[in-house]
Amino acid sequence: MKSGDTLGAIAARHGVSLSSVLAANGLSLSSIIHPGQKIKLSGSSLGFQGTPTKPAAPKAAPKPAPAAGEYTIKAGDTLGAIAARHNVSLASLLKANGISSSTVIYPGRKLTIPAGGSTPAAKPAVTPAPKNLVPDSFLGFKYPDKVVADANANKQLLNSLPAPTQAQMRTIVSNTARSMGVDPSLALAFSYQESGFNQRAVSPANAIGAMQVIPMSGEWASELVGRKLNLLDPHDNATAGVAIIRALIRTSPSLDIAIASYYQGQYSVKKYGMYEDTKDYVAAIKAHRKNF
Repeated sequence: MKSGDTLGAIAARHGVSLSSVLAANGLSLSSIIHPGQKIKLSGSSLGFQGTPTKPAAPKAAPKPAPAAGEYTIKAGDTLGAIAARHNVSLASLLKANGISSSTVIYPGRKLTIPAGGSTPAAKPAVTPAPKNLVPDSFLGFKYPDKVVADANANKQLLNSLPAPTQAQMRTIVSNTARSMGVDPSLALAFSYQESGFNQRAVSPANAIGAMQVIPMSGEWASELVGRKLNLLDPHDNATAGVAIIRALIRTSPSLDIAIASYYQGQYSVKKYGMYEDTKDYVAAIKAHRKNF
């Protein structure tokens, strides 16, 4: 023993438990110790200088759990796959992010990886999206490979997610329109014409969901409503479509021009007028509206 030593400090220094030191020396927590006293460590003993005659090998300190990290969702990811990739349970991943197993996730969203998980050393292999889920052309126009590839990735992701029935989607569109001050029959006419109320619909132009909104228009819609919209989420998809319809009505000289602009683009309609297929689209929307 050295001056200032305690039984707890001696036990810790030599990697043994305090209870084993007490038992080996017939001591208790209230025993008085003094410099020069020899203390046994499970069969060995310590002299005045604190050098054990048979030193016990210190136990390796347990490795601390890795700190919590962050992961950016990629196309095709699922919550279960993300949890497995980072060596955490699905339950802990859901709890760390305040979500449930039915929560819609989308590329670009960041997830918190709870402590105890790990960041992969190498970039995980991402299964490429099938190339045949979405055609590469529409009405004789062939879309760029990158656009079609993104459309296929979104179609694959939507196919893996829960989706409302057509009746449920119709209700979502109607309620959204009503809450945003747009005639529900008009919004329903757009959704019916665009997708038949199918939230899993994706076009070769990468128009997504029941309202068939392309990502660039989705960014515009997000600005219109003041929050980030996820086009893969049925409620946000309806919000995006209705926000665009509302904006086009407010900035177009007539309802026909507003309807045409949803299909052809407002700038194109103003510069070139309505194409023949656009005129057919306007007529179809007006006819559907009467049915709702």
